[in-house]
Amino acid sequence: MHSRERYDALVVGARCAGAATAMLMARRGLKVLVIDRGAYGTDTLSTHALMRGAVLQLHRWGLLPRIVELGTPAVRSTAFHYGDEVVEVAIKPSHGMDALYAPRRTVLDSLLVDAAWEAGAEIRHGHSLAGLVRRPDGRVSGAMVYDTDGHLAEIGADLVVGADGIGSTVARMVEAPVLHTARHATAAVYGYWSGIAAEGYRWHYREGVSTGTIPTNAGQHCVFASVPAERFRDEIRHDLAAGYRRAVAESSPELAAALDGAELDGRLWAFAGRKGFLRRPCGPGWALVGDAGYFKDPLTAHGITDALRDAELLADAAARGSAAAFEDYAQTRDALSLPLFEVTDAIASFTWNLGALKDLHHTLNKAMKREVEHIAALGTPQLEATP
Repeated sequence: MHSRERYDALVVGARCAGAATAMLMARRGLKVLVIDRGAYGTDTLSTHALMRGAVLQLHRWGLLPRIVELGTPAVRSTAFHYGDEVVEVAIKPSHGMDALYAPRRTVLDSLLVDAAWEAGAEIRHGHSLAGLVRRPDGRVSGAMVYDTDGHLAEIGADLVVGADGIGSTVARMVEAPVLHTARHATAAVYGYWSGIAAEGYRWHYREGVSTGTIPTNAGQHCVFASVPAERFRDEIRHDLAAGYRRAVAESSPELAAALDGAELDGRLWAFAGRKGFLRRPCGPGWALVGDAGYFKDPLTAHGITDALRDAELLADAAARGSAAAFEDYAQTRDALSLPLFEVTDAIASFTWNLGALKDLHHTLNKAMKREVEHIAALGTPQLEATP
């Protein structure tokens, strides 16, 4: 074991939240190390769909052209199917963008890792967190990390960032308090299909079930079916394929027919559901970002968008470095997140009728617009590392 390494920030987790946070910190001149127990370029559970706030962030960071170059299709419309009623919405040009995108996580996460490395951050895959190091006053001052050979090293850091997902080890080790807990949870089953002609995002709703098609890389669509977690447990999980097909047919016979003529690439993926939460996002020497600090039900497909938003809020706080800066991070995150969190929980309840769901979607849209305006007001970010 050795303890010669020291960084301004150690980021635990190299998915979209952690890699984006590391990139932005490095661009601000901080010395950053990122560790991730997984391998570079691996897949993960995801809704894929980027909302306007996420696309705006990638645009502001100079990364959106790479998303396009990697074959991610532009989404220029979205359709809400409330039973048999269809509400078509065009994606209007705004803040320099004229489309949305839904990259596979193998594309998005790898791109952000590459951008973090280009900005000067050090990335180590196959490394895992063993424990935190604290000063006598209790402040976190680094971490114990296992390398790819199982050797243990002490890494000193002024800030340890937990970007390690819903079950965050960092959050557990710092005993980050849960500030808000959702009441409802949905489960989802999805797969990647070739041969579907649908354009744009398409969301289908009937009472008790929701499905959708999301165009992504390689000419495929992510097709999901969401139901209350209890229904998944009692009916679907024992036979994913049959349960998935029933839910799709129940929500949209047209989509079910489209699947009959399409080809599933690989297996179906399943998420059994988990109630959302907001944890306290920072404390002495530590911070949380992405699902580690804030997770809401995936039914509104807004998790990646909020992760990229919070990456910039946290990077700004780290660059400023003061207790007041981190308190600003916590307050801004909560102010922007709580309206989204609460309306998502209401949608995830599946207790609505279709008229009430429309009203909830209007409320969601207002919260999303507020988030976009906040991001736009941040101005032009630094695109390269500070010498």
